[in-house]
Amino acid sequence: MTTGSRREARERALELLYESSAKDADARDILDALPVPPDPLTQELVAGVATDTEAIDALLHKYVREDWPLDRLATIDLLVLRLGTWELQHRLDTPTAVILSEAVELAVRYSTEESGRFVNGVLAAVATGTTARSDAGPDLTSGR
Repeated sequence: MTTGSRREARERALELLYESSAKDADARDILDALPVPPDPLTQELVAGVATDTEAIDALLHKYVREDWPLDRLATIDLLVLRLGTWELQHRLDTPTAVILSEAVELAVRYSTEESGRFVNGVLAAVATGTTARSDAGPDLTSGR
């Protein structure tokens, strides 16, 4: 899959996750209801985030201010963080820098410039704390 099509798959996954959030529906049901199924990467990302949302949110809570519950985050920011976290944990064939860069781009495009910096900081911390990632660098987040 080319870089452009991976970018498009992430963008489509974000759109479907946002639709799921707005409709308060399971993202897998949104996928199933589509007249034409999206590409396999989009399907994998959406289904993965939908399946692992609780575990992802528990992990994200470690890296977001303790006095700031995840439900207070902008919806797009939270969805981009969930998407990036899932990729960091499950798409080990994709370099960490690519996942972070794509997540930041989505946050800046669909949320705010500040969201890009926030998403980058949180996902960088998640990446260094994810033992399965060999390209994330040393764990600089211990003790948080």
